[in-house]
Amino acid sequence: MALMVAGCGGPQDPSAKKRKVGMVLDSGGDKDRGFNEYSLRGAQAAAQTAGLEFSYVVSEGVAMYERNIDKMVAEGADLIFTVGFSLANATAKAALRNPERHFVIMDYAYTPGNGCPETVTDCYTPQGGLANVSSLLFAEDQPAYLAGALAACMSKTGVIGSVAGYEIPPVVRFVEGFQNGARFVKPDIVTYKRYIPDFNDMNTGRVVAMDFISRGADVLFCPGGYTGLGGLLAAREAGRMAVGVDVDQYLTFPEAGSALITSVVKNVDVVAGLTVTAFAEGRLKAGVQTFSLSDNGVGLAPFHEWEDKIPPACIEQVQAARARVLQNPSITMGNVK
Repeated sequence: MALMVAGCGGPQDPSAKKRKVGMVLDSGGDKDRGFNEYSLRGAQAAAQTAGLEFSYVVSEGVAMYERNIDKMVAEGADLIFTVGFSLANATAKAALRNPERHFVIMDYAYTPGNGCPETVTDCYTPQGGLANVSSLLFAEDQPAYLAGALAACMSKTGVIGSVAGYEIPPVVRFVEGFQNGARFVKPDIVTYKRYIPDFNDMNTGRVVAMDFISRGADVLFCPGGYTGLGGLLAAREAGRMAVGVDVDQYLTFPEAGSALITSVVKNVDVVAGLTVTAFAEGRLKAGVQTFSLSDNGVGLAPFHEWEDKIPPACIEQVQAARARVLQNPSITMGNVK
């Protein structure tokens, strides 16, 4: 995976003050066993290796986003790294107020048409977007499509479900990719889904999962932060199969390990680390970069306890799904009921 290079500031003067990276996490916190925690790990490790100062702050809620970004600016961070779609508006406002700083946001694209909040004017450069913001995106639908093919092949009931968090683009890509992959393998499969407007509600995630299970679902996909963890626990308790998200949740959430046939992985730690390294070397520029199956920015986690339980025919379905996606990436998205 090669980060976009050149163009934003160039190499730094070695005699200059020690540069600093400041990271702002969303309300999932630094121990969410997933997106936030692994983004933090990757960035922090890369900063240490590069000899950069590093600090981070957890946002207790939406009201804290702008305040926490401003805190990092006030503390002298040269690179402000925000994690998650929810910080998009706060990041844009801060980037406009501080054109001398570079900003990175994970999971939100600043492109013409959605680069800035509606209340901000004169936002775009002639090329479109923000001139001092790098957007890091993932093709979540691609590995989710593979997981959907696996789920459909493994399902005995012909019913699967998605217990999801906020209905925002990254989560929607997860769900649609999963359901489309399943429907390619079994066109008549029943695919329940529910978006829960909270990434920190394990109880609701568990309740929704139990509802799907009561309606016959025997494989659950749970892209919802802590909310999704509730779904994974419900699957384990009911003796059903589950698919994790963001990181290898067999390792990060062993409480549900026996249910996990795989996880849909976004290599956020790797990408965060590459981004900080590129900044340290003066190679980071503004714009959008999407990580996909083709560059191993996303993928499926190992099958772990299910390694010997998954039939060869289902492994072949996953391999065939991967080949379809690499040949035609648009196959993963579409209207899903």
